[in-house]
Amino acid sequence: MLRTRVITAVVLIAALLPALFFASNMLWAAIILAVSVAAIFEWAELIDLQKSMSVAVAVGSALLGAVLLRLMQKYGFHWLSYQALPIFVVSFMFWLLLAPILLAKRLVIQNKLLLMVIGFLVVVPLSLALIVVKGANAWLLLTLMAAIWVADSAAYFAGKQFGQRKLAPSISPGKTWEGVFGALIGVTLLAAILYGNDWLSNVPVFPLLWLVAVLGVIGDLFESLIKRQFNKKDSGNTLPGHGGILDRIDGLLPSLPIAVLVIYLFNCYQVPS
Repeated sequence: MLRTRVITAVVLIAALLPALFFASNMLWAAIILAVSVAAIFEWAELIDLQKSMSVAVAVGSALLGAVLLRLMQKYGFHWLSYQALPIFVVSFMFWLLLAPILLAKRLVIQNKLLLMVIGFLVVVPLSLALIVVKGANAWLLLTLMAAIWVADSAAYFAGKQFGQRKLAPSISPGKTWEGVFGALIGVTLLAAILYGNDWLSNVPVFPLLWLVAVLGVIGDLFESLIKRQFNKKDSGNTLPGHGGILDRIDGLLPSLPIAVLVIYLFNCYQVPS
């Protein structure tokens, strides 16, 4: 299983890096929107929506994505950057106000329409954040994504070696507070390595990466809560050794949109290009 997981990760990175640094903004947006449609379909399947409804939701999402691409082509990337800002605010409110309540109370949501709305709330802001930040600076986007990868890996190894105190045993029994501290140490080391680089010169790199790490834990726990509600181990089987697309991006779902919002609000980086 570990070998399969590593091979899949290598293939994903090999595909990601050329697209990130060499694809045009429009091509990158098209790639992200395609992956987002797949993630929305996966969410619909995760919450046991009827197959016909899952397909309808995916087709509708694809059509809306095509409209967005057309608007980007017509008005330019600069337009998208500012139009996305209110959506990042909504993401902030969901992840920092509503999601913690759902996690703390272990609330079970039965209404499928509401669950589908939540699916859009978690996937759409991430999609827009991936498009916006890449258009501003590919290195900044890679840094934010790398912070989640480092946090996940550090949390896994710290939890495996030192984990004693369970973080949320009824949601995700394997996660520990030691793993969270390991994630924070990991991103702190990453921030120290990257500190002073040009693409981070105006960014409060340490607080930003700490925020990314903590939000990544919330995203991971929230997806675990939904999977536990529907008695599923993984969100899908798209990625060998990793489960589904949502399993791979759960840490990014809250962290990237909110990181972009922080960058906007503090004017520490010119996100629109």
